[in-house]
Amino acid sequence: MTNMREKFWETVPLNKMTPAEWEALCDGCGKCCLNKLEFEDDGEVAYTSVACRLFDDATCRCGDYANRRQFVPECVFLTPKTLAKSAYWMPATCAYKLLYQGKTLPDWHPLVTGDPESTHSSGNSVRGQTVSELTVPEDDWEDYIIEETP
Repeated sequence: MTNMREKFWETVPLNKMTPAEWEALCDGCGKCCLNKLEFEDDGEVAYTSVACRLFDDATCRCGDYANRRQFVPECVFLTPKTLAKSAYWMPATCAYKLLYQGKTLPDWHPLVTGDPESTHSSGNSVRGQTVSELTVPEDDWEDYIIEETP
């Protein structure tokens, strides 16, 4: 956590964070990398266990984060400006969403614990629970809906 202000998430507005602070908000849960289904009739968003083709299930991180939009053009590039439009589909425990809503980070968040594994050890990640979108036809994603909701 070099080049970051102490407990910055408690005092610095999202749009005033440094790039390093912004990136540090990610808890590494991997839920944003899951494919979601949005139902037209009610706008409900359902998470599936079908992960983006770049998702590394072992690390719970993007396999090519820096170049992800080259390979997955629909990948959301989250910024303070795009957060308002994206918050509805983000996981309820997402730090970006929580801070945007004026809430605090969960006790298990790595910034709170100082442990980068705390998201996984607390059971708040999808590590080891996904299948690649390369192996599941999109027409079958409904068969992979999981309980997690935004």
